[in-house]
Amino acid sequence: MKHTAKQIGILVRNTRNRLKITQKDLALTAGTGLRFIIELEKGKPTCQLEKTLTVLQALGIKLALTAPVVKGI
Repeated sequence: MKHTAKQIGILVRNTRNRLKITQKDLALTAGTGLRFIIELEKGKPTCQLEKTLTVLQALGIKLALTAPVVKGI
């Protein structure tokens, strides 16, 4: 399944809302600017990866990466 910046933004916004955290408080907790949180939640595709990972961690969102299975090795 291919994930998009828009899907990540929706997940961040929905999780933040469920936790009853404001965008400003999330920005302070994650050490980012408010503008970054706003753009991330809107699905801006050029958001910085390291900051995005920090926000995901601050919200308790788990990220799983799996390498493809390569046959014959």
